[in-house]
Formats: sequence, structure tokens, C-alpha cells
Amino acid sequence: MNKAKLKAYAPQARKDFIAAVTARAHQIGLAENNGQLAIAPAENSGDYVIIAGQSWPAKISRQRANLIARIEKEGFTQTMEAVAYTWFNRFAALRYMEIHDYLSHGYRALSSREGGLPEILNVATELAQNGGLPGLNAQRVIDLKLAGDKDGELYRLTLIAQCNALSKVMPFLFERIDNETELLLPDNLLLTDSVISKLVEAIPEQDWQEVEIVGWLYQFYISEKKDQVIGKVVKSEDIPAATQLFTPNWIVKYLVQNSVGRLWTMANPASDLKNQWKYYIEPAEQTPEVQAQLDLLINKRISE
Repeated sequence: MNKAKLKAYAPQARKDFIAAVTARAHQIGLAENNGQLAIAPAENSGDYVIIAGQSWPAKISRQRANLIARIEKEGFTQTMEAVAYTWFNRFAALRYMEIHDYLSHGYRALSSREGGLPEILNVATELAQNGGLPGLNAQRVIDLKLAGDKDGELYRLTLIAQCNALSKVMPFLFERIDNETELLLPDNLLLTDSVISKLVEAIPEQDWQEVEIVGWLYQFYISEKKDQVIGKVVKSEDIPAATQLFTPNWIVKYLVQNSVGRLWTMANPASDLKNQWKYYIEPAEQTPEVQAQLDLLINKRISE
């Protein structure tokens, strides 16, 4: 795994994702002005709502109201940062899963093995008609396909359907979205300089072979934020950036092998399982009296 590339990519990705969701907020008439939330008026017109001269499906009125309430509670900047990280996290997970062929329909969601547009976009009609992506409306997909210039909108639909499909098995990461998170999904995701394209291009596929990449991406993603808040009075929303560190796999193995593993080997001295543990350290030899006391403690812990 080339951590230098991850370290170069992730901090800039944070800026790009924040900029992308902020631009989306501006599109629906929400902006920060001198620390205050500026809200453009919305005018209902049948099945649509008009905001700053642009027409949107009526359902965004509810999503926009939820977003406004969240911003008023958490602040504009904090909300943009949180939603940006949500999408970064989901796209990173999708990238890992598509490379390892973990998506049930077998197609890539962010890229194509042959180059060009994401595979999931090219087979959207098939997935909608055969149930490969539940919730993807077949007639809506056909209409967008026939329009000929709606690939961006169609891709948004397929991505949201993909995330919602994964919510059934991974709700902690892919919470079902029909809210402000969906509303702030960045635009222009098929362009060569989109946040998805940069994620795919910046990190070679071989670096995605180890699941640890997700943890390293997170640590590098928040590295600049961590530098900004460390050593200062930390606000509640900045606590994760100031305190959370990714724990590499070898440290986890070291801790487990020399805690629970050690207790088990002491309780089962005839076992040679410890010989398979790379990071196991033999405990220091003790006097008979101390060893007897340790044996009592070990047996008590195991029985508990």
C-alpha cells in the first residue's frame, strides 16, 4: 500500500468533498452570510418547487426543511463537513467493495474495468427491471435513458439505490437516505474532475487489496483538521479529529495476542498455538510464589 499517495490524496479530498456539498447547498438556495444562514425563498408549483429560478422535484421541500433545521442546530460549516465526510466514507467503501466484487449484482458502481462510464450506469435499465437494485424505478430509468442527456441524473438515482440496498446489511455505514444527505449528494459525478473520478484515479487498484486502506484514508482525511484543533480548546464537534487515530492491523494483533491470547496460553500450557502468533511475547519467568498468585488470578478471570 502506497501511504504517500493516500496522504497526498485524502486531505485534498476533504476540501473537494466539502466544496462539492457546499456548492450543492448553494444550488438549493442555502448559504452562509456573515455567520448566518441565508435562505432563498422557495415557491411551490404543482409537482415542482422553484428556488432561485431553478425547478426542483417537490420532494426536496421536505429534505430542504430538514437540512435547514440541521444547519440551524449544528451550524452551516459543521453540517457541510459532516455530510461531506458521509459521502467520502461511502464512496471509499463502495470503491473497496467493487474492486473485491462484493456488490451482489457484480457491476462496479464508481468505475469500469474497461474504462469509461461506471458499469452500474450502463446496466441501470437491466438492474431496475430484474430487481438487481431494489428501489430503482424502471420507468424512471427508461425515461432518463431515452432523454439522451440525463446521464448525470440517472447516475445519482443508481448511486442512491445502491447505497439504500447496502443499508440492509451495513446500516452503520449506509443508513437509508431520503433526507438532507441525499439532497447534498454532489453534482457532476461523471466528469473527469469529480470527487468520484479523483478517488478512482488517485489510488491504484492494488492499494485497495488491504482493508486497512479505509482506516488510513480516514486518518489522512482528518489530518489537517487535527492539526488545526490540536493544542487548543477543542469544541465538541472537533473531538473526533483531535482524538481518533487509526490502529493498524499489527497493533491490534499485538494487543490481542498479549492480552486475551496470553491468558488463554497460561490456562492451556500444553498448546502450541502461540507459535503461530507473530507478535506474541513470552512472559518473564516468575518465582513459584508469584506464579501461584498469577495462576489464581488467571483462573478467576477465565471463569468470569
